Amino acid sequence: MAGQPGFLDVEERYAVLSAAGDPLERLTAVVEFEIFHPVLEAALARSDRSRGGRPPYDAVLMFRVLVLQAPYSLSDEQAEFELRDRLSFMRFAGLALHQLVPDAKTIWLYREQLKQAGAIEGLFRRFDAVLAAKGLLAMGGQIIAATIIAAPRQKLTLEKATIRGGGTPADWSRHKRAQKDRDARWTLKRGRTKRKPEGAQRQAIQIAVPIFGYKSHIGIDRRHGLIGGWTVTDAAQHDSRSFPALLDPENTASCVWADTAYRTKRNLELLERRGLSKRIQFRGAPLRGLSEQQAKANAARARICSSIEHVFAAQKHRMVLFVRTIGLARAPVKIGMANLAYNFTRLAWLSARTAPA
Repeated sequence: MAGQPGFLDVEERYAVLSAAGDPLERLTAVVEFEIFHPVLEAALARSDRSRGGRPPYDAVLMFRVLVLQAPYSLSDEQAEFELRDRLSFMRFAGLALHQLVPDAKTIWLYREQLKQAGAIEGLFRRFDAVLAAKGLLAMGGQIIAATIIAAPRQKLTLEKATIRGGGTPADWSRHKRAQKDRDARWTLKRGRTKRKPEGAQRQAIQIAVPIFGYKSHIGIDRRHGLIGGWTVTDAAQHDSRSFPALLDPENTASCVWADTAYRTKRNLELLERRGLSKRIQFRGAPLRGLSEQQAKANAARARICSSIEHVFAAQKHRMVLFVRTIGLARAPVKIGMANLAYNFTRLAWLSARTAPA
């Protein structure tokens, strides 16, 4: 039929995308997504189709859709639309023009099954094995930090005390309970601004900005910048409480860097027991502050710790990471997929850096 696109027309468009430097194509070149197939199949509850019905989407295809959502900050509805609209997305997911595109409900159900099976940790371990096979071993020491990931603000007034106590207001309907996030918390995020009072020199002051959501705790390898340990809590939990869960036993170097929030007696004793070298920044003594030696040590440690901020910047600014899901059971899947997607893009960058000219 005249005007109907053929196979060669689509291939020509794909060639144009490749020539322009499609980042998704580069990602496919360094990550063999089929390696995740056993983990994904084990997590999915597949029917035997004895009663017929449409066959389910391929597990790896759906996983690629979740990967797409992370760097482009797509909701399930947006992901469905973009898969129908963008050739680069179709090619990355492995969808041909004539194939059905998974709808938003299918994407949501797929993510729910991964949540119920606790599959994200398994996917991370599988990818760690791939990194080890490529020689990207964690051997540079560990840098640990946390950042707040925003979630939709909840309009709660009289119910606050009940929710903070772990309860549910009695007058809430089933529908309202499903739409209200009772696990995310408010906290204050410190920022910096500048002002110039009359008759005084310009000076910087700290301000506290209220933010609602969850806290992403991560540990990265200093040498390669890849995320190793990670966990998710509500935004109000103190950073130091997640420290033990972030230590990577596979990291062959002994140094652990972190800021002053992690300098507690429990954490220092833990590092001592494991034979790890403490590079946690010092806290100033009351009234006396830091000694000259401690100030110099803090400055040197801060330069190393700052590299983890590149991870947070990539996730919060380039990926625009935002927790749209509801509840602490789903937030780790959302943030975990963002961590995994970051590692994928980091591997692509490392591979391009070491590729022969």
